[in-house]
Amino acid sequence: MTIEIQKICEAEFLLENMREVLRRTAPDHRFSEEERKEFDKNIKKLDKIVEEMKKDKYTGSNLKYITDKIELRRREEDFINIDPIQSGGRLTLEARKAMIAYGDGYSTCDYCFKPFRLDQIQKPPIHEFVEDLAEFVGMDTARVVRGARNGFQIVSNALLEKGDVALVSSLAHYSLCLAIESVGGIWREIPLNKDRIITGENTRKKIEEVREKTGKLPKLVAVSHFDYMFANEHDVHGIGKTCKEYKIPFLYNGAYTVGVMPVDGKKIGADFVVGSGHKSMASPAPTGILATTDEYTDKIFATTKLEGDLTGRKFGVKETYLLGCTVMGAPLIAMMASFPKVRERVKHWDEELEKARFFISEFTKINGNKVVSEMPRKHTLTKVDTTDSFDKIAKKHKRRGYFLTDELKKRKITGLFPGTTREFKLNTYGLNWNQIRYLADAFKEIAEKYKINVD
Repeated sequence: MTIEIQKICEAEFLLENMREVLRRTAPDHRFSEEERKEFDKNIKKLDKIVEEMKKDKYTGSNLKYITDKIELRRREEDFINIDPIQSGGRLTLEARKAMIAYGDGYSTCDYCFKPFRLDQIQKPPIHEFVEDLAEFVGMDTARVVRGARNGFQIVSNALLEKGDVALVSSLAHYSLCLAIESVGGIWREIPLNKDRIITGENTRKKIEEVREKTGKLPKLVAVSHFDYMFANEHDVHGIGKTCKEYKIPFLYNGAYTVGVMPVDGKKIGADFVVGSGHKSMASPAPTGILATTDEYTDKIFATTKLEGDLTGRKFGVKETYLLGCTVMGAPLIAMMASFPKVRERVKHWDEELEKARFFISEFTKINGNKVVSEMPRKHTLTKVDTTDSFDKIAKKHKRRGYFLTDELKKRKITGLFPGTTREFKLNTYGLNWNQIRYLADAFKEIAEKYKINVD
């Protein structure tokens, strides 16, 4: 960790120490003698750090832990992070501030008045936010949910009964399959074509296969726009059209699209759009969105109907499949705080693709490096094959497969799974041009160091 990062963290923690004193002495903040000393002691330490920052001359720091056994996380400050699932969830400055201000458990419930429902809260403007979310993905109604997997679960609960068949991609994320299985549904896989793409035509064939075997149509089709294995783009428009012909609801999985690129659910032909806050919307986990059309709003977001047989209790407008309120407190407010920048950044997806393609063009100048994902790249997430380059070095190196992550770490690059030198995924989303060029040069430097030819 750099001394600058340590000092900034020290300063932030000193401010929190002072904030804690204010919390203890609320509402009048009349300090006891000991509290005044404690407050002033933190100010002096803070003053010293500020002076060091002004002079760019730092004394040592041994700050490593937030508290016992919980280390500081400094991946985004000290490294270029190309982790395949972390890049789109990197928090904005506004979201980080929101985490500090709204960290208390039920912080969003300060002004929760009737009808006592999360999406109806006006201050902070949660109600306005969920309306904006629906518009953002081209749908009619939206809710914030506990990650994309919770969105899958809600739709499965609402639409499927025991024994019902739902179709998924043969590259579907496990959480989608588990969501279907958890309600007694049966998931069946749509095959890939020769290019590892799910097409509308293959979807049609699978629908007919299920009808022939069971005598019934599938109750749901759920496919990712870009899958998590290769980040190949699937024919969601063709799938949406096929589902409309058969009148089968279509769930568009936008875990890798909603929040990084433009998404219009109705134009795609989707009945449900699911997104991941912590994967693609600059939000902390666990956050996600579920949006639908007017046709399914009342079914998916149905409110409770029963009442207690002894007490007569009713739970009014609580939405059954959401278990009432979903994401509360800091994660929700941070998602809201990031949203203006998220809404703006999707307009610049073409530039993100340009940077990704530039990196791949440089990466494949290393002899033996290959791209497993479809080309040209249509996403910033890419799977590569280095069996004929870095893996050859790993077989002879004393650190084996760990040599590559060792070399990258020396160059302040992180995000690859340690020990991987055959196939791995990386994501360049959010890096600026200087970082992209540095990243490309770093891989080429490592190749040259170990006598791998670079074109």
